[in-house]
Amino acid sequence: MSAPVFATFGCRLNAYETQAMTDLAGQAGLSNAVIVNTCAVTAEAVRQARQRIRKLRREHPRARLIVTGCAAQTEPQTFAAMPEVDQVIGNLEKMRAGTWERIASGPDFVGPSEAVMVDDIMSATETAGHLIDGFGTRARAYVQVQNGCDHRCTFCIIPYGRGNSRSVPAGVVVEQIGRLVGRGFNEVVLTGVDLTSWGADMPGRPPLGDLVQRILRLVPELPRLRISSIDSIEADPALIDAIASEPRLMPHLHLSLQSGDDLILKRMKRRHNRADAIRFCQEIRARRPEMVFGADLIAGFPTETEAMFENSLRLIEDCGLTWLHVFPYSARQGTPAARMPQVPKAVRKERAARLRAAGEARVADYLAAQIGLTREVLMERPRMGRTEGFAEVAFASEQPVGAIVPARISDVAETRLMAA
Repeated sequence: MSAPVFATFGCRLNAYETQAMTDLAGQAGLSNAVIVNTCAVTAEAVRQARQRIRKLRREHPRARLIVTGCAAQTEPQTFAAMPEVDQVIGNLEKMRAGTWERIASGPDFVGPSEAVMVDDIMSATETAGHLIDGFGTRARAYVQVQNGCDHRCTFCIIPYGRGNSRSVPAGVVVEQIGRLVGRGFNEVVLTGVDLTSWGADMPGRPPLGDLVQRILRLVPELPRLRISSIDSIEADPALIDAIASEPRLMPHLHLSLQSGDDLILKRMKRRHNRADAIRFCQEIRARRPEMVFGADLIAGFPTETEAMFENSLRLIEDCGLTWLHVFPYSARQGTPAARMPQVPKAVRKERAARLRAAGEARVADYLAAQIGLTREVLMERPRMGRTEGFAEVAFASEQPVGAIVPARISDVAETRLMAA
């Protein structure tokens, strides 16, 4: 084996950083190595990472095996204790060229002093936004504009893996997007850990809406801009105006809602209540009727009763949610929620299934309503693309990948629209 092999778990930001690490490791001349970029969002994500590490060791018995990412940051000794692992590096270290130069120039055997290279993530002040010009398919590029989180939701381990919030300067973001458009990308997605906190650590504390409007104004040739995920209670007036009035900003928002019950939201230490979420969705849809909402929802949070869960179930209809990411609650050691009275795992699983079923019914209704309409489809593969609202569309004939193609919707097949 020559070039390093990468395995990535978790979010888009992790995938972005894997691309940056690929470039850094290549520049350093690293070879004969396997790098696993882990996720810490659930206990299951950590279990899957450990399983993959064992499999990769069997497949590459002579390679140096390096573990990094959020799980490596939050529990480095867990991975250092695995006999398959040679080295553990933190989320700060993985984004530094010097780390990869040191690894590439070092001996095949890593001594105890360098077996674990994990610094205090709370000391981080930089992002990796400058390292690469986006990543993704030939159609869509993802641009990191923010990292870390200043909030401390009681269920979440991510701030301890990512550190406090820090922003990529607006000028850097605009220049990067301009280069991506020049390379032929027709859609750019802004990504981060807590996107709506962008700018809070910068002089004057500019809001995310200022960045969005600046991108649209200064990169007029960008056809489509998309926002990956936001905390609706932190949506500023400039962002709301852009969402409502800018046709190049896609009518699709993924919301970090987590629950539809006020007491559970309080115990989660969220910053919104049920009424806030419903009001936001109603106000945005009143100004832009074609808006499609997705959301993150947690089933079976500690102390959640059946009545509390029903509030989350009803939120799907009350907010008009379509694309759902549903998670059975997963206790993370070191978080306050892990010390609360736990809901039985079987109940969590059953409630998650009910949320998913309700979401699937909403998706079916949404897709059926698209029949007969003409949509602008960004082609991701020769015969598959996505609409402005992020629905998949299948084509009978091949189209240019990366192009935006008008298509009349003729039918629905499972969870995919069919182009006439």
